[in-house]
Amino acid sequence: VFQQELDTKHDKYERLVKISRDVTIESKRTIFLLHRVTSVPEAEDILNEAETKLDAVRQKIGQIAEELRGEDIFQFHRAFTPGIQEYVEAVSFLHYIRHRSLISLEEINARLVFMRTEKGLAEAQPAGSQVLTFQVTPSDYLLGVADLTGELMRMCISSVGNGDIDTPFQLSQFLRQIHDGFSYIGNTGPYEVSKKLHTLRQSLGKVEDACYTLRVRGSEIPKHMLADVFSSRTTLMDTEEGVV
Repeated sequence: VFQQELDTKHDKYERLVKISRDVTIESKRTIFLLHRVTSVPEAEDILNEAETKLDAVRQKIGQIAEELRGEDIFQFHRAFTPGIQEYVEAVSFLHYIRHRSLISLEEINARLVFMRTEKGLAEAQPAGSQVLTFQVTPSDYLLGVADLTGELMRMCISSVGNGDIDTPFQLSQFLRQIHDGFSYIGNTGPYEVSKKLHTLRQSLGKVEDACYTLRVRGSEIPKHMLADVFSSRTTLMDTEEGVV
């Protein structure tokens, strides 16, 4: 009996790992798609396409919710946490591009309500269907937001390369607020936060350096050369951090 119970648990764990891998891949593709908004004149089409991709990702998360029905979520948390973090990163990136603000944990969880129907999972709520919910844990939310800062730093580089000198200053202020928030958490949060805080500081430093370059030397450097200057300064910063 114990052998059968363990085999069932291991099989479920492996299924969750595979679904999480699919969630990670599709979320990364959505992030790559969203980076194109800095180089196109009309971004709405890209944002709508990204929303469609995220709807497909949510269906995958619905499969995770179905697997976890009646189970202790923390027994299987390690199986699906990478995918959920990547999803939080993608959905918060889309939310920032649309609204220039940080999406809340409640807003993310509000979209993760599924209905069990005969054909599978759907986000509609027909009468008599069984409700399935998936709750993103606060730690997964924090780690996903920490990863978001790296994407915002790349967005800053792309904006500079396209001659957009307003976005870097907006990103700098936003990243500084996120950094302050993580500083308040300190050692009380998940242990992975302290590791990601170092990367967050690097991203903030690079964005602030870009703003410094734009403010001090922006008038004397042609717009099409700003990205090259910024890239060389970023490389120099990376080597100096390696020495330290």
